[in-house]
Amino acid sequence: MPDQTSHKPPGDGLRADARENRDRILRAAREAFSQQGIDVPMAAIARRAGVGVATLYRRFPTRDALVTEAFAEELTHCVSVLDEGLADPDPWRGFCTVLERVCLMQAVDRGFTQAFLTDFPDQLDFAGERARAEESLALLVRRAKDAGGLRQDFEPSDITLLLLANCGVATGAGEEEAAVASRRLAAYLLQAFRAETVAALPPPARLDLGRIHGAGG
Repeated sequence: MPDQTSHKPPGDGLRADARENRDRILRAAREAFSQQGIDVPMAAIARRAGVGVATLYRRFPTRDALVTEAFAEELTHCVSVLDEGLADPDPWRGFCTVLERVCLMQAVDRGFTQAFLTDFPDQLDFAGERARAEESLALLVRRAKDAGGLRQDFEPSDITLLLLANCGVATGAGEEEAAVASRRLAAYLLQAFRAETVAALPPPARLDLGRIHGAGG
């Protein structure tokens, strides 16, 4: 009698071949979204994954569903970066670490930034996570100011200003140099953000994280 246990589907209910197709689609989607943004045609993702378009749509009926699943891990990582920064006993170091890591994520993964800043009402709560991110960033700013590390005229909207600049630098630098250019820009600006920098600034712009999506981030 054949061993029936070897043919049982995995815990997600998919046969081995179906699960392999799903994993290939997700890998292809992450690569395509990272390089071209989330508007890349679904047919192009199917070709990259080596599956038919019908197979892709059986696994992911909508683009929103595919984007959500493709970036669920990255979204969790972004949230963990903010949580780690807030948990750092040195508020200035936590503030710097968060901005450095978020800038790097933005530079190397266009698709994630676009996904994070796009509303998908029927899928994972990206809009809710963005609101949480803004609250966490504002708290990072307050802590860094109270600890004497961050200049007092810094505003949370200046983080959006930084990310807009980082978006332009990373895009202009190209894929190979984006990470290097992003790190250098962040280092320059973090020096300017220190409390010891006393030169007065013009008034802050009224910017929130949603502006970055419009800039092609």
